[in-house]
Amino acid sequence: MLVRPARLFLRNFTHLCLHLPTAARRWCVGCVMEPPKTANPDPAVSVAKPAMVKSLEESPLIGLLPGETVVKEGKASILFPCANEVFYNPVQEFNRDLTCAVITEFSREVLAQRGVKILVPGEKERVVVSLSDEPSEADPQEGNANVEGDTVVTATAGQKCMHGLRILEGLAASGLRSVRFALEVPGLRSVTANDFSYKAAALIARNAEYNKVGEILQATCKDASMLMYEMRGKNDRYDVIDLDPYGSPASFLDAAVQSVSDGGVCVSGNSGETCYSKYGSVSIKAKYCHELALRIILHSLDQRANAYQRYIQPLLSVSVDFYIRVFVRVFTGQAAVKNSASKQALIYNCVGCGSFHLQKMGRRTDNGKHMKYSAATGPPVGPTCEHCGQRHQLGGPIWAEAIHDRPFVQKVLSAVSTNPSRFETSKRIEGILSMVTEELEDAPLYYTVDSLSSTIHCNTPPLLQFRSALLHAGYRVSLSHACKNAIKTDAPPAAIWDIMRCWEKSNPVKREKLSEMTPAFKILSTEPSFEACFTVRADANPQSRQRHLTRFQENPQAFWGPKARAKAGGGISNNLQQRRMKNQNKRKGQITDSSQLKRFPCKKFKQGTCTYGDECSYSHDPDCITEEKME
Repeated sequence: MLVRPARLFLRNFTHLCLHLPTAARRWCVGCVMEPPKTANPDPAVSVAKPAMVKSLEESPLIGLLPGETVVKEGKASILFPCANEVFYNPVQEFNRDLTCAVITEFSREVLAQRGVKILVPGEKERVVVSLSDEPSEADPQEGNANVEGDTVVTATAGQKCMHGLRILEGLAASGLRSVRFALEVPGLRSVTANDFSYKAAALIARNAEYNKVGEILQATCKDASMLMYEMRGKNDRYDVIDLDPYGSPASFLDAAVQSVSDGGVCVSGNSGETCYSKYGSVSIKAKYCHELALRIILHSLDQRANAYQRYIQPLLSVSVDFYIRVFVRVFTGQAAVKNSASKQALIYNCVGCGSFHLQKMGRRTDNGKHMKYSAATGPPVGPTCEHCGQRHQLGGPIWAEAIHDRPFVQKVLSAVSTNPSRFETSKRIEGILSMVTEELEDAPLYYTVDSLSSTIHCNTPPLLQFRSALLHAGYRVSLSHACKNAIKTDAPPAAIWDIMRCWEKSNPVKREKLSEMTPAFKILSTEPSFEACFTVRADANPQSRQRHLTRFQENPQAFWGPKARAKAGGGISNNLQQRRMKNQNKRKGQITDSSQLKRFPCKKFKQGTCTYGDECSYSHDPDCITEEKME
């Protein structure tokens, strides 16, 4: 990773796609936008299309304009300005491939209920199994009209399916993702690619015509929130909404929740206060920040869904590269909304040793025929950490339930692994999803082996030996897709530190150099309660690791992270490399001569702790005034 792990979930540039269904299992990752239907539409108040987009529809331009180039990804060929590096980021092909794979599997599941069988090129024959004998509550007419006798309707990618899904990409830019949906995801009725920029909307229209998907894909130029608000009606909602803003998607969430089921969320901001103001959760700088980001997203989404008597069921939540991608299915049900408090938790995180504890926000008790809901009891820890004596930070609330639907992930994994030629990044998708299926579902957050070793200043134990020690002690353990050295376990912090104490005995540290106030001294001053066994067990090495799957991809290229923000009006951005060079060494009045340091007061002298005397490079003059302020 090219960013600090503790701040990954605070980055403004995040990716997210959410999946939401109502009682009829509709989706929150994407939605198609069409003007609201009325009995007697009034031309005076109808939604007007931008003149630029309209003219392109009347007279499609499929040739290259000056300064344009063609980029091919998947089955799509996209026209875009060659100098604009904002519109296309090749590194994120993995995220687009994963989205197509997940929506395809969702389409297979939903359309099976409607009697429609989807056909994917290169995929072996699959038997369509209806998951429900009853028509969808949200779309009763479709449920009754899709099956005629014993005839099974088939749907292929690139062809319009009258009983298929409707997808909306609210912030489409060049429309690459939407074009790929239209060409690669079977069983679609329509795809709406929207962007607030006229230039972007015009480019989307040209790309739709260039790829010959104009029958399925429509370009619109509107405010994404207003577009979704227009589709709040029960019969107008969409099946999939895909939100991929450059910055925070917080302003789009309410509209997405109402217009389909529930929409995407991004964790953004540079501080805990910013995170709380946008997503109702306080972030913590910790090693488990990648997964924390996913759980903050799910918490925010669940709270917005609860406001409309809806609740979420996560399908897949991944944190890779600079992106967070979350697929969430949302259902309508007032009774189930009452469970929400018991699914949220606060975090007590020790600032010294990194131990954490979760405090559920509510408690539910099964009384036979009824479920009783009550306030939770706590806190789970005291004011200071019992292991190192340091204080606790309070973070959250976060989503404390499973962040993946393992059966659904298995379906996506099976579809990708048996048809590897479908995506260029199939190997990486297989590696990530394999790790997801191996993760413990009931063990929120994780530790990292290197941070545990750093706390007590000892050598880092090999991953397999540490996992084996936990297994020998009777605990469950797994890796995490979000961090290479992560350890997810149901072992309490006391057991983890006992194992580290046992490891330190065979890899001793120089305790005489440890200050009595450090976490390392206090942790190592306590004898372990059991003798850890570090003999490697066969089941300590997960299958994804044994098979050498591509689990954590190395940086694919230089400067591969988020691109610069697009200019207002869709203009072409300056060369990124030139901007980076310009912003190097931004500190004004840099000190190149050590004698110039005498202009600055010595902070340690003010505190009475400076031991250098006259040899100190800084000034001990109490009247010393800094002439220049260093940034």
